Amino acid sequence: MRNPEQTIGNLIDKQGVAFISSVDEEGFPNTKAMLPPRKREGIKVFYFSTNTSSMRVQQYKSNPKACLYFCDKRFFRGVMLKGTVEVLEDKESKEMIWQEGDTMYYSKGVADPDYCVLRITIHSGRFYSQFKSEDFNV
Repeated sequence: MRNPEQTIGNLIDKQGVAFISSVDEEGFPNTKAMLPPRKREGIKVFYFSTNTSSMRVQQYKSNPKACLYFCDKRFFRGVMLKGTVEVLEDKESKEMIWQEGDTMYYSKGVADPDYCVLRITIHSGRFYSQFKSEDFNV
């Protein structure tokens, strides 16, 4: 892969779903599908919106290890990204990724106490394409 940031960034931007994993109190991975990231800084930092009251937020507060997975099923390729999560509840972070229509999820608007931002900082990954995998650092 000549340019991981471009190749992986293009794959990510075309997906309508992101799979995100946390670690539960027994050490088991927990994975769920989410809407795509609201914002990304290359392939190093990703921002997602979620409910502060969610199980996942509680798991990240106990253990910040995370994994993201994006899959392009048309070409059967994907990327796994490993990193750590910060749960952000400050006004600036929440306003940064707020979108029109978010009141469907957070009825009290951008100041809703049940609205927070997951900031995931990636350190490494694994890209799969054309029947082979390639590890990389970010």
